[in-house]
Amino acid sequence: MSGETNKQIIIIGGGMGGLSAAALLAREGFEVTLLERAAAVGGKMRRVEVDGGFVDGGPTVVTMRWLFEGLFAALGARLEQEVQLRSAEILHRHAWTDGAVLDLYSDLDRSVEAIRAFAGEQDAEGYRRFVSYAEEIFKAVETPFIESPKPSLLDMTKHFRGQGLKSVGKIDFSRTMWKALETFFRDPRLRQLFGRYATYYGSSPFQAPGTLNLIAHVERKGVWLVEGGIYNLARALEKLAIRQGVTVRCDAEVARIRVHKKRVVGVTLASGEALPADAVVCNADVAALAEGLFGEEPRKASGAPSRQDRSLSAVTWCLKARTSGFPLVFHNVFFSEDYPAEFDNILKNGRLPDAPTVYICAQDRDRFDDAPMEGEERLLVLVNAPPRGDYQPLSEDALQTCERQTFDLLRRCGLEVHRRPGASVRTTPTDFAALFPATGGALYGPITHGWRASFKRPGTRTRVGGLYLAGGSVHPGAGVPMVTQSGVIAAEAVVADLAR
Repeated sequence: MSGETNKQIIIIGGGMGGLSAAALLAREGFEVTLLERAAAVGGKMRRVEVDGGFVDGGPTVVTMRWLFEGLFAALGARLEQEVQLRSAEILHRHAWTDGAVLDLYSDLDRSVEAIRAFAGEQDAEGYRRFVSYAEEIFKAVETPFIESPKPSLLDMTKHFRGQGLKSVGKIDFSRTMWKALETFFRDPRLRQLFGRYATYYGSSPFQAPGTLNLIAHVERKGVWLVEGGIYNLARALEKLAIRQGVTVRCDAEVARIRVHKKRVVGVTLASGEALPADAVVCNADVAALAEGLFGEEPRKASGAPSRQDRSLSAVTWCLKARTSGFPLVFHNVFFSEDYPAEFDNILKNGRLPDAPTVYICAQDRDRFDDAPMEGEERLLVLVNAPPRGDYQPLSEDALQTCERQTFDLLRRCGLEVHRRPGASVRTTPTDFAALFPATGGALYGPITHGWRASFKRPGTRTRVGGLYLAGGSVHPGAGVPMVTQSGVIAAEAVVADLAR
């Protein structure tokens, strides 16, 4: 159906969920205004200015390309004409302090051969079985879960009606990722490598359900680099939304969502300006509603995770530096020697790990070869951290210790980062908490531990009429594709409800 042009929709937050919802609703003919408290759209897809240039300080690549192709097509555009994408040949380069290095490739056979040389024939064949297993999980959840407005285990059981309990079992929600990985890989380094995918959801592989092993399938199906940095994807969607008729207002903080008789009637900005609305899509963390950051009326609009249910945060360094010793590619992971202790430190003890695993995105290594870099390059260096930036901030001593441990681990893996003063920007959980209010610095919404976790995420509809949710804290979850999908789901709900 086409929207009535006199219906006014407010979108709070210009992340990928808010942008996709705004563009789709404007396409339907609604009058859409997107309000972003920051100086630019993008949300966690942010750029950090370093020494006169920019470094992507959040997500760095695109997966599930088909989802973005579908979104852009629905908006009358072609993805490849709006942004330039290039497929990555090497998905990640992985390194350990014993000198071992393993690349995973977009080509399955190359990955199998690399694992065979790294860990032997049995684990190479285990990887083939793991690939089939992860693909089965993804196919099992794509329609009844990812594309659903608010799935439940009952809904998924109904979806598999006639296919037997064996089909439901393909989801593998009853054991942890780590337990599942033990059935495929003897080499503990491979379990560590594939277990790391739990951190894409801000979770621990020792507590996340085996279902999250589907992330390995999503990445194996394709990783794409965005020419000029992934922030250009957000910019492209913003331009497309404006072409649909969306009014984008940055530096426009919403102080209150106004509710009358249990239904949204508009918003009030921090400046005091009041805007009417027939519907509001809130693309902020759902905890911001529960903590009253948008006023008293919508506080109970939806459930919110407790502090104990927050996902991982991070400490990051965006920097320009010369490197030597280790042949970086675009994506690199340098593993700690005690993976269980790393997650115990963060999630049980609420402190930085004694020996962190380190992720580096070498953003000028977009050729995916081992050619040496001349001069400085742009790096995003990241370690996981506890999400307590709002009530138990990390001390400067702890942060300095973490920094020494981080770059020492890189050195022991063979990489020397030649840093210089003034060419590095550090972001801590407290900084992330300020950027994304009510999160404490958690970057992925509620943590995904236990089989119920995915079903406990709030859906797009709330207890307040006309108030909808989008973003990484709600269904279907964290990550650029899922957050974008949350905006699609929200737009569909708004259109359906206003049609009534």
